[in-house]
Amino acid sequence: MTTRYKEYVDKMLNENKEIFDEFRVIHDEYSLNQESNQDDFNKKGKVVMSIIKEYENRLCANQERGIYNKFSFNLAEKFQNEIRKVFPMIDYIGLVTEAFTLKKINLG
Repeated sequence: MTTRYKEYVDKMLNENKEIFDEFRVIHDEYSLNQESNQDDFNKKGKVVMSIIKEYENRLCANQERGIYNKFSFNLAEKFQNEIRKVFPMIDYIGLVTEAFTLKKINLG
């Protein structure tokens, strides 16, 4: 028996297959070389995150009303953890990196 949050993750991935397939490519490239792929990862990731948020809201919507509202946070967390199994680098979306340089000191 599949749990509800896993069903929502599967549904989300299937209903947005093309977007997630494209994201898989940049996600995998990003995992190999973060610095050179950060901008592209952030751009494509922004779209992916909005889809994830939409499905998370759908999943938790019924629980936020009524006596089960305290379980909503746990359900959202399980949903997010299931996504992390598919896309381990998902939490790095939106990361802004700046090049670190040292200033040369003239001792002469």
